[in-house]
Amino acid sequence: MADTSVKIDDVTRDRLKALADSAGMSMKDYLAQVAAEKEHEKLLDTATAAFRRLIGEPGILDRFDADFGGLPPAAAHQPPQAA
Repeated sequence: MADTSVKIDDVTRDRLKALADSAGMSMKDYLAQVAAEKEHEKLLDTATAAFRRLIGEPGILDRFDADFGGLPPAAAHQPPQAA
């Protein structure tokens, strides 16, 4: 893949460079990682919105509970407590 350049102001460049340096990455690799993370966030946002629409449908949660036995008891979700 060919490289290209993007015009940004000096302050933004310096901020990105500092972030890349603190991650031990080149700016090119850091920006590629940020782009991949943002794409992932967008996919998660889309999936979350679809899930919320789905569980808003009447009867969906009751059907899920009937098919899969509902949620485990609350005690199964609590972390151990110190004595």
